[in-house]
Amino acid sequence: MSTEPHSVDALAALAAVIESRLPAHGGDPESSYVARLLHKGPDAFLKKIGEEATEVVMAAKDADHGGDKTHVVYEVADLWFHSMIALAHYGLRPADVIAELQRRVGLSGLQEKAMRKVKAREAETAANQTQGTT
Repeated sequence: MSTEPHSVDALAALAAVIESRLPAHGGDPESSYVARLLHKGPDAFLKKIGEEATEVVMAAKDADHGGDKTHVVYEVADLWFHSMIALAHYGLRPADVIAELQRRVGLSGLQEKAMRKVKAREAETAANQTQGTT
């Protein structure tokens, strides 16, 4: 998967701004929307992610019926932005998501999903074995 360098740079630059708004970095909820969401905790930014995902769906449905396709771009940008807030909260970066997408290149979606199920079963088995030994 080829990623445009300027796209990665733009994501990294935005991620740096978002990270600077983390409470641990002195983000001020009185002067920053991002700091306010982070200060309120996961429920606030997770709710926004849900709202933005719904708006992506609505914009896409409108585009399917002759609406302006650029609205899909605007709504996906909002979704990505709020998702990046979640990434920052959990100590993750856009580069982590890009690495995961690159890992998936060449895998069919069905293969990737099957591998996730196998890993989940293995983790559950390991957890059950650990509980049985304590």
